[in-house]
Amino acid sequence: MTLFDRVFSGNDAVYGLTEGAIDAAIAQHGEDKAVSFPDTAYSLPCYYSVTGTKVTTLKELKEALGVVKTLMTREKRLNDAFMSGIATALCAEFIEVLKYIDGATPYEEPCYGHLADAVIRELGVPLVTGDIPGVAVILGSAPSVEEGVALVKSYQAQGILVTLVGGIIDQVKEAGMNTGANVRVIPLGKDVTSVIHVVSVALRAALIFGNVTPGDAGTLMKYTMDRVPAFVNAFGPLDDVVVACGAGAIALGFPVITNETENIFRVPKSLIVQEDVSKFNATSLEARDIKIKITNIDIPVAFASAFEGEIIRRKDMQVEFDGSRVDCAELVHTCDASEVEDHKITVVGPEVDEMEEGSKNSIAYVVKVAGKNMQPDFEPVIERKFHNYINCIEGVYHTGQRDMQRIRISHAAYDAGFRIKHIGEVLYSQVKNEFDAVVDKCEVVIYTDPAECTRIRHEVAIPIFEKRDDRLANLTDESVDVYYSCILCQAFSPSHVCVVTPERLGLCGAVSWLDAKATNELDPNGPCQVITKERPINEELGSYEDVDEAVQKFSQGALEHVTLYSIMQDPMTSCGCFECICGIEPFSNGVVIANREYAGMTPLGMTFSEMASMTGGGVQTPGFMGHGKHFIASKKFMKAEGGIERIVWMPKELKEFIADRLNATAKELYGIDNFTDMIGDETVATDPEALVEFLTEKGHPALGLDPMM
Repeated sequence: MTLFDRVFSGNDAVYGLTEGAIDAAIAQHGEDKAVSFPDTAYSLPCYYSVTGTKVTTLKELKEALGVVKTLMTREKRLNDAFMSGIATALCAEFIEVLKYIDGATPYEEPCYGHLADAVIRELGVPLVTGDIPGVAVILGSAPSVEEGVALVKSYQAQGILVTLVGGIIDQVKEAGMNTGANVRVIPLGKDVTSVIHVVSVALRAALIFGNVTPGDAGTLMKYTMDRVPAFVNAFGPLDDVVVACGAGAIALGFPVITNETENIFRVPKSLIVQEDVSKFNATSLEARDIKIKITNIDIPVAFASAFEGEIIRRKDMQVEFDGSRVDCAELVHTCDASEVEDHKITVVGPEVDEMEEGSKNSIAYVVKVAGKNMQPDFEPVIERKFHNYINCIEGVYHTGQRDMQRIRISHAAYDAGFRIKHIGEVLYSQVKNEFDAVVDKCEVVIYTDPAECTRIRHEVAIPIFEKRDDRLANLTDESVDVYYSCILCQAFSPSHVCVVTPERLGLCGAVSWLDAKATNELDPNGPCQVITKERPINEELGSYEDVDEAVQKFSQGALEHVTLYSIMQDPMTSCGCFECICGIEPFSNGVVIANREYAGMTPLGMTFSEMASMTGGGVQTPGFMGHGKHFIASKKFMKAEGGIERIVWMPKELKEFIADRLNATAKELYGIDNFTDMIGDETVATDPEALVEFLTEKGHPALGLDPMM
């Protein structure tokens, strides 16, 4: 049997199963029964991406199956095999969506099944920054548990997002390996059809970030091939269904590496036979042209971005350091070169093995840096990185910052030999690696002696923090001579340009004006370039000739005009990894804000995902705007349309998160006390009529402002 025969056979088998499943569902529920995956704006994302047609009922699903049938040509040419692979993938999506009828939850831990739009947006930033350098799809059962776990861990240690389908899920579970999105090892499901959930991630990335038009299959496949760094590892023996799925993966630009040798037609860089499973990793990275930046740190546990979301439960921790209960601090301090001994790590106080198991302790670490290009403004930029650095340590957990951080070290990390001094090694190596353009020498002093921690916190750290806060309080858009561009996300969203100002951080929430300034100093030819502001057009709108010229240049002509303070006139574009979306709510004469974590309905009659489907992809959408959470309390938020007084609704969790800052801004600008009490949330209303009633009762100022439309 040839490879073509196997692809066609697998395609036929899945098509027959799909047809039977749809007919059975219609017989049970009726053809008008609604079908859709949860928490997505795209209903059936793969079919919608490929055809441009949204399927919402079983009747439409049956009609869609007829469209899929037209892809199942049977000429023995590569293109026919690839089209049959796409048809197989779409059939798999149909089978999977039937599992979700009536709001069913077909997958149980550890399996995820369908991944929400919000998950894809969360992956956007680490994918474009390279913290996630690739996406591995591991399919089937490895020859042994040991080989399977070794392969998964090898990818995890490189920061690669790993998705699992089939027997490999049981193998990693048998080995006691932690899985989950927080450690970037995601079991999708045991059935081969669950592989469609990672295909769905790739196709939605094209819609969310790339502004690819649904139904434009050619552009869609070019986008996934060029911009989604995914690949497949398929363990033999392979049945024909897996072979057909593999053809679909190759059509999307994802190479397939397998140890199967029977009836496999090798395709260079696309279908690769590698009989030695231990070489799957190297073969896959070479096939996808993924370059891994090696970070050698002398610590006894793994260090990779895949561990950044790892959570250490109380029962699993050896010791804890908690700034909310005892004196702690983390500080970067600029010194003269003569005061810094490069790579010196000092621990002042007891080590972990001298602390009681499960105890709460003090810790303060001072990272002394020196360099001819180092500036005090860069200190908080480096400090904010400590959270990422420490969280990348396997078995170590970090939250908070400044003098309110908390660190937990797990039993497993302790048993492997991890100690306090190793935190110093991580901080040293990462600061020198990432900030080498400004840091020539770096020394780390870690205090665990309680008296010394109290001294460092109150006599050294807090006075420095207060001085910085005074500086930042006076850092306004008017007080600086330049803004900065950020085009980091163009890896996914080619026409998007962020303009970062002191009062408007990047819409991902991760790039402040100081961050952009530091990035420009570190890499003058990098993603953050200086934008002058010498030729204002309309400062109320935040419109400048300089800014327009910059966005025209950095968007390769896709954008001509951008305003910084308006949601209605030439608003800034959104790439898709925004923290929040703001949209006009005409009944209340205000705006609704939804954050990525909120999955419910808004008074606009849309969920966050549905709002986001209109807003991302690097296009300007008057009336909608992506932005970071901290921008909500800015004095420049929608300044052209009346500012924060326009905010009429946001999810309760978001409202609580920004309450102090938003209330302070409202008090300063408008003399309004407790402004957030006037803002609706999902506990008050999710429809416009009830929202207006609430706003009227509260006397919300938006009701008296000029109409926005």
